[in-house]
Amino acid sequence: MRVKGSVDIGVTVSLSSSLLPSYAAHPHRRALVLGGSSEARALATQIAADPRLDGVISLAGRTSAPMAHDLPTRVGGFGGVEGLARYLVEERISHVVDATHPFAARISANARAACAAAGTPLLVLTRPPWIAAQGDRWTEVDDNAAAARALGAAPRRVFLAIGRQGVADFRVAPQHDYILRVIEPPQAADLPPSCEVIFGRGPFALEDEIALMRDRRIEIVVTKNSGGALAYAKIEAARALGLDVVMIARPASADAATTHSIDAAMAFLAS
Repeated sequence: MRVKGSVDIGVTVSLSSSLLPSYAAHPHRRALVLGGSSEARALATQIAADPRLDGVISLAGRTSAPMAHDLPTRVGGFGGVEGLARYLVEERISHVVDATHPFAARISANARAACAAAGTPLLVLTRPPWIAAQGDRWTEVDDNAAAARALGAAPRRVFLAIGRQGVADFRVAPQHDYILRVIEPPQAADLPPSCEVIFGRGPFALEDEIALMRDRRIEIVVTKNSGGALAYAKIEAARALGLDVVMIARPASADAATTHSIDAAMAFLAS
């Protein structure tokens, strides 16, 4: 079943013309990688090993102990579209790779607008979404609100595998017992009334996911369609146990050059 409805984010900005000539006069290959994914870490490793390239990776700072990368790392926002566009010019960034999490809609929209303003080539590096396989029992929805409705009126034990962002959206369905898995502690005020919080950073083994779902007597799983192999064990576990899955689709986005290949991203940076 598919519940329709999606929203795109559009942003525009203009830069001072005094910045652009200086930038255009000094072409070089200096990459900005917008990180937050395993693909970003893998790309950073290849950039660091390539003598033709220089680069920096930027993280949003949503976790207090981010994983290490092989490039110089900056943490925190840029100050919106204008701040990012200014950064591209002042730091003489020649290429941008958006390798953020597939659900990081705001920074991806900002990256498109900032690159357009600065005249900087942009490539989106992302993993392909998961596709339902034989035995999967998915209800596909477009956002958290639809996911909460899809749980139904009858009380159920829900494995909420969406991270801490957006958990407050499930307070509208307080009849369920939730097991929320996170890396960082959520705000207590965001939690549904009956919610057990467990901590963990993937990847998780299939046997461990099956054991978790059995131990917590899970009846239904809610997850985002982030794609990739690292988080797929929970999907396999739900399939093995015959559990329903509410699958939240990726946010809609404007057209942008996109690849699933690290090699293609490296070729883009060297162009």
